[in-house]
Amino acid sequence: MNITFRQIRYFIAVAEARSVSAGSTAVGISQSAVTDAIRTLEMETGVKLFYRHPKGVTLTREGHKFLRHARSIINAVADLADGVGHDQVTATGTVKIGVTPVVTGYFLSDILSRFRRMFPQVTVQLVEDKRDYIEHLLVNGELDLGILIVSNLVQKAAIDFEVLLRSDCRAWMAPWHPLSEVDALSLADLENEPVVTLSLDEMDGLVESIWSKFDHPPHVSYRTSSMEGVRSLVGTGAGITILPQLVYRPWSLDGDRIIAKRPREDLPTVDIGIAWRRLTHHSEPAMLFMETVHEQRR
Repeated sequence: MNITFRQIRYFIAVAEARSVSAGSTAVGISQSAVTDAIRTLEMETGVKLFYRHPKGVTLTREGHKFLRHARSIINAVADLADGVGHDQVTATGTVKIGVTPVVTGYFLSDILSRFRRMFPQVTVQLVEDKRDYIEHLLVNGELDLGILIVSNLVQKAAIDFEVLLRSDCRAWMAPWHPLSEVDALSLADLENEPVVTLSLDEMDGLVESIWSKFDHPPHVSYRTSSMEGVRSLVGTGAGITILPQLVYRPWSLDGDRIIAKRPREDLPTVDIGIAWRRLTHHSEPAMLFMETVHEQRR
C-alpha cells in the first residue's frame, strides 16, 4: 500500500469541509489534484471513502474509520514537531478532569490519546457525570478541569471557560422522508413532524428551545438516552430529530441511512469547551493538559 502524507492531508480537508471544492481551497491546491488524491486513496485502500452527491460529499462507514486513523497520523507527526519541547521525563502528577457523556463519546479520545503519548507519567483521572454535577465539582475545587457543553453552564460567575468547538445543529431524517427533497427546509416544515429526542447531555432541551417559537411543544414520538437508539429510530422513519453535527453519522448500527439537513433559520449551536474554577492556580499537569488541548485545535 502506497499512501502519502499529502493524500491524507487532502482527505481530511475534504472530509471536514464536506466538499471537494471547499477542501481544495482549504489546502490551497487545485480541485483536480485533490480529486486525484482521493481516487488514489480509494484504490489503495480498496474501499469507497465518500458518497458523492450534487451538494458535496459525505463519509461512508469506511471513510469515518479512515478519518480517525488519518487524524491519528497527523497528530503523531505534530507530536514529533512540538512534543519534544516539553520535558516528558519530569512531567509527573495527576490531573482530574470532569466530562459529560457526549464529550466522552465524540470529543475526548483524540485529545486524551495525544496527552498520554506526550506525558506518559501524568495520570489522568476522569469523572463522567451530568453537567450540573461537573459544575458542582469544579466550583468545590474537586476537579482541575472540566470538558463539557459550556453553552448550558449555569454557574458562570464562579467558572471560567474557553470554547473549543462550536457545532451547528441540523435536522436528521431518513433519506426517503418527504422533507429530504426540500431544498430550503424551514422549521415550519418540521413543526408537526414526530420527533425523536435524545435525553443525554440536555439535548432534549435543545429541541424544546427550538420549538418554543411555536404555540405547542414538539410532538415527541420517542425519547431515549441512547445515541444509537436515536439513529435507529430516525433511520427507520419513526421521526425526525435535531442534533449537533458533532454527533452526526450517516447510518445506524443496522445500516439504515440518515441524512442531515440545515434549516434556513439560525439554530442554537452546541458549544463544547474547557472549564475551570475562577481564580484557580493550575497545577503543572493541568497546565500541560490545557496546552495539549490548544495544540490539538490547531
